[in-house]
Formats: sequence, C-alpha cells, structure tokens
Amino acid sequence: MGSAPPYPTKPLKILMLHGFTQSGPSFRSKTRALEKNLQKAFPAGVSLVYPTAPIHLAAADIPFTLPSAADTPEGQEPEQPDAWAWWRRKGDSEPYTYEGLEQGLDTIADVLKREGPFDGVIGFSQGGAMSAMVAALLEPGRREGFEKLYKEGCMRYPESFEADTGFITETIHPPLKFAVSYSGFAARGVEIYRGFYEPKISTPVLHFLGTMDAVVEEARSLALVERCEKSEGRMVYHPGGHFLPSSQKAYVAALVGFIKEVIAEVEAGEKGKASEESVEDMDVPF
Repeated sequence: MGSAPPYPTKPLKILMLHGFTQSGPSFRSKTRALEKNLQKAFPAGVSLVYPTAPIHLAAADIPFTLPSAADTPEGQEPEQPDAWAWWRRKGDSEPYTYEGLEQGLDTIADVLKREGPFDGVIGFSQGGAMSAMVAALLEPGRREGFEKLYKEGCMRYPESFEADTGFITETIHPPLKFAVSYSGFAARGVEIYRGFYEPKISTPVLHFLGTMDAVVEEARSLALVERCEKSEGRMVYHPGGHFLPSSQKAYVAALVGFIKEVIAEVEAGEKGKASEESVEDMDVPF
C-alpha cells in the first residue's frame, strides 16, 4: 500500500491581502522571501495574487508618519502617499464602523471571479482581518446566517459575493481550503459585523501574533482566534512587532506545515468522494 504524497499534487493559488497603508506591490516586495520559501516547499507550484485595496488614503487618514513623508525636504508639500485600505475605521470608541468595507469586499469579489479559483488567503493586519472575513463569506450557509442577523440590525451579506444562477443564489467562489492571519483581528463593531463570526468560522485559520506588536494588541487578535473553530494548535507567537515573519525558518515551517496538513485532508476527502461516486456509477446486476 503506497504512502500519501508529501506535497499537494496540484499547484496552489493564494490570495494575498495587504495591511492598512500598504498596496499589492509593496506587500509583495515585503514578502519576497516568503514567496521563495513557498515555491521551495511546494514543488507542484504556488501562485500568489496581490490585489491593491480600493480606498486611497490621504495623509490625514493616517495616524502615523509614513517613511516617505518623513523624508520630505522642509518647505515642500509631501507627495500623496501610495497608501491604500480595505476600509476606514470610523468612531472614537467601540463599537467602530468600517467605512468602505463593502467597497473593499467588492474589490476582492472581483479578483475571486477574474482570477480564481483560489485555494486559500493570507493577510496581514487589516488584510489579516479581511482574510478571515472572506473565508467566512464563502462558507456554506453563511449567507443565510447574515440574513437572519440583518433583521437584528447587523450588516447584510454583500451582494458582490452572490452569484445568481437564475433559480438559486450561490456564492461566487467555492469555500476556501484555508486562511492565514498575520497580526489580524476581529472587527470591533461586532454587533454590526456578527455575520462574519456567528456561527464561528469553520475554514481552517492559522493565526500569527507578534509578542511585541504595539499596533494590534494581543486581545484583538485573540478575539479573532476565539471566533474560529478548531483554533487549538493554530496560533503561533513570534518574538517581534507588527510585521510578517517571512524568512525566519521556524515561522515559515509553521505556515508550510499548516497548508500541507489542510490540503492533504482536502485531497484525501476528494479522493474518497470520487471513489464513492465511481462505485455508485457502476452497473449492478440487480
């Protein structure tokens, strides 16, 4: 009896979601090492897609100084930053609202339709929060859950994720096999955004938290962990701040191991399903 293949037998396609004030190209430049490590780990192939969020941030939208602004000579107006977001947080206290969230989701829905299907999603910071949201939206039954909560004043299921087949409404993309959140968090306006987390996110999610992260506090990241099923063993701390550890071997190994485990389970399930269908299709003498 042969052993299972050590790697996914098909190429992987992963959606990469950048953080607040980043862009697709800037996020890619920061994760070059990760991309190379994934290519080595998965010989069947890995394709990473880096979209840019739709909301262009002005300097007034950014509560800290970007390096490019700090380098502006005295007396000159700083250039508009190449800074983008999936939403803008509104409000001085909880619960916050995410202005433009629907616009951010529309952009991702367009990428899913044009460039999918994707196996998984990896996000950093605001993109880490969004990666969990996207995984949730594509789960079976999630739309119905949103509609029930909508009657209680919560957000409605985004239309851009609905695919109308003529007689039944489905999602635009199959459920993702996995999601990875680096310095991600749960939406703080949970009463409005409960649909993403009730019921808990069933897609396998791996969480990376920085012990020195001063941007996204640990409690916010743990709130996302708590809103995911089977979170035990899927939380990794790294001894750093608000960044994605893309070259340190231990953390790359944790990511690779997680993806291999999830894909192996999916491929085994697909193989079993195919075997059942082939038996059902056999001609029987009775």
